[in-house]
Amino acid sequence: MAANNASYEMYRNSSIGSTLTDALDELVTHGAIPPNLAMVTLEQFDKSMAEVMAKSVKAKTTIKGHLHTYRSVDDVWTFVVKKPTFKLESPSGGNNTEAVTVDKIKIVACKGTGADK
Repeated sequence: MAANNASYEMYRNSSIGSTLTDALDELVTHGAIPPNLAMVTLEQFDKSMAEVMAKSVKAKTTIKGHLHTYRSVDDVWTFVVKKPTFKLESPSGGNNTEAVTVDKIKIVACKGTGADK
């Protein structure tokens, strides 16, 4: 599998991607749809999520914390940050910021293509 296709699959680990995968598995198991239709559906989900994230997400954030681990495999980077604090900037560009702190986060990032490089 090509690196670009593998990097798209990260959206399947989201709650909506996991729910879609479970629903498709159930439909295939009960014979309601063929397995190849389930695979085509997941591939379209991957592409659509990547497109929406690239075009529609305008929020910016600053993250500070302790980098616990990191790795890169096939142009897909994974970072685990402990005790991160997020400063969320207002999409309108105003001075409104909000700080959020959590115990740990996992960030998965992949190499962009086209104009988003």
